[in-house]
Amino acid sequence: MYKCCIFDLDGTLINSIYALNRTINLTLGRIGYGPVDEAHTKVFVGDGYEKFVERALVYSGDLELLKFERALAVYREVFSENCLYRIEAYDGMKELLEYAKGRGIKIAVLTNKAHAQAVKNIDMVYGPGYFDLIIGEREGLKRKPDPAGALYVAETLGVERKECLYLGDTNTDMRTGIAAGMDTVGVTWGFRDRAELEAFKPKYLVDHPSQVTGILEGI
Repeated sequence: MYKCCIFDLDGTLINSIYALNRTINLTLGRIGYGPVDEAHTKVFVGDGYEKFVERALVYSGDLELLKFERALAVYREVFSENCLYRIEAYDGMKELLEYAKGRGIKIAVLTNKAHAQAVKNIDMVYGPGYFDLIIGEREGLKRKPDPAGALYVAETLGVERKECLYLGDTNTDMRTGIAAGMDTVGVTWGFRDRAELEAFKPKYLVDHPSQVTGILEGI
């Protein structure tokens, strides 16, 4: 029986593609580059904002990353102003979370997004205090795909790794959950395609949050 669900944030709990795309395009525009479309934005995100900016710069032609430090500074400024732009819960996610909470299953967030911004996103969409634990990128804890964060969540919430269900939408998440020794769920409604998730052979692959309810019910 699962006692804890650990969720990735962007592309899993929250559709934040509009905020991310807006932020990277405002950043690129300020340093003299054109926009990146949403399809490429979905591929560039998932490993922290520094890697996101790096990938966008390379795509824009800055192969030697000469504008990297400037772009990072601009991104941080722009993102603080736009991180809540058009963010929303995915269809069926609130129902899944309510079901889990009703069953006494702990719910947590583990993301490579900066911690303060992750909390702002969660509070905006789901309300303050809704999750048992939120862990964003912070000093002293290795970012995904290192399993340290997932294991820290389990330890903090007092559950065994085998009692955790880890859910995410990218290869980074699949690697994280599997490395942590947790049953891992690939979700196809997020930023990456089914083939990317299938390549890692997660225990489950789902197309809608309602299917996760079935997993928790043991169906």
